[in-house]
Amino acid sequence: MAAEVYFVDMRARSGQNLLDKLGRLFERAGFNELIEPKDFVALKLHFGERGNLAHIRPQFLRRLVDRVKARGGRPFLTDTNTLYVGSRANAVDHLETAIENGFDYAVVGAPLIIADGLNGKDYISVDIGQRHFENVKIGSALYHADVLLAITHFKGHEITGFGGVIKNLGMGSGSRSGKQMMHSDVLPKVKEEKCIGCEKCVEWCPAQAITVLEVEGREVVVDQDLARGESEKVVTDESGKGAVDHSNRKPKKKPTKKAIIDRDKCIGCGECSVTCTTQAIRISWKTTPQTLQEKMVEYALGVLKNKAGKAGFISFLSNISPDCDCFGWNDLPIVPDIGILASRDPVAIDQAAVDLVNQQTVLAGSVIGGLPKGEDYFRAVHPDVDWTPQLAYGEEIGLGSRQYRLIRI
Repeated sequence: MAAEVYFVDMRARSGQNLLDKLGRLFERAGFNELIEPKDFVALKLHFGERGNLAHIRPQFLRRLVDRVKARGGRPFLTDTNTLYVGSRANAVDHLETAIENGFDYAVVGAPLIIADGLNGKDYISVDIGQRHFENVKIGSALYHADVLLAITHFKGHEITGFGGVIKNLGMGSGSRSGKQMMHSDVLPKVKEEKCIGCEKCVEWCPAQAITVLEVEGREVVVDQDLARGESEKVVTDESGKGAVDHSNRKPKKKPTKKAIIDRDKCIGCGECSVTCTTQAIRISWKTTPQTLQEKMVEYALGVLKNKAGKAGFISFLSNISPDCDCFGWNDLPIVPDIGILASRDPVAIDQAAVDLVNQQTVLAGSVIGGLPKGEDYFRAVHPDVDWTPQLAYGEEIGLGSRQYRLIRI
């Protein structure tokens, strides 16, 4: 059976602005029915990286917050911390970035909560029993929310082809170590030159695969007299100027501590890489786009597992930039603004969004300017990425359907 996907375009006129149209979309999609009085309602979105201006305007979130409050719900805006080093890798920087981008309580009318806590370790393990994961690590605030509304800026993406609802749900709801598990099939490695031997990774390793050992360090020059507690010798040259005598200095190896990972014990959970404060445990991004997309779908399944009949999805097809909002900039959109979609099916809404984008005329001056109408624009932007596995696998494991009926309102 085809899923229902509701659509409003970007046209506006006196008495019917875009905020009003968003309110109508909310009602027609049946999202009022999701919310009971006192429900905690998570509005899951991407706050945008510092310097990126393609994210959803906070005024839209205020209209949705007002709708939730009118139903007696208790809304909050949320996202999880990023795996990469940027302005959203911990809750403090993340919240500051969100506020800089306009998502302040005074504007949106709801508090901001980083779903996986201060440093990405506040998560719930959810059993899913799928191809890649037996269980997934979901940000606890998202898991414990009664209702989930995923508010997505639809755009291109350098690894998944496009970033839609599935990515917002899957990658966006996973804890930092969960993101590492999605991004990599390779075990982490220690960069010795950055390791300071602090042993924080040892504390957080669930497999007891890490030890910190003393190793031979870099060569340093040691003054033998100073090592014995004697004062520096001063010699006088012909001009009468004094200088320290370095003749007794000798090179010596200074021992230092480094983390060592036992690859036979390591389970690739990623806790060490997100715990390391010096970025000495390297994050590996070496995985196929298809594998990553399937893992992302399984995480989306995990975050929705306890949200049956309590989840809705809204996608903004505007400022459709070629790359993710995680960058500190946003390039010229590839097509004109299209509209806003709403559905209870995450697969159907992503399929509809792709179809609507590919029906547009490419904007002159964009990265794919001059491409004929009707081409696969996301493959044109990222030719090495096939974006279809996320939709096919989502349909396969029961996340949703690629068949949809577009209802224009």
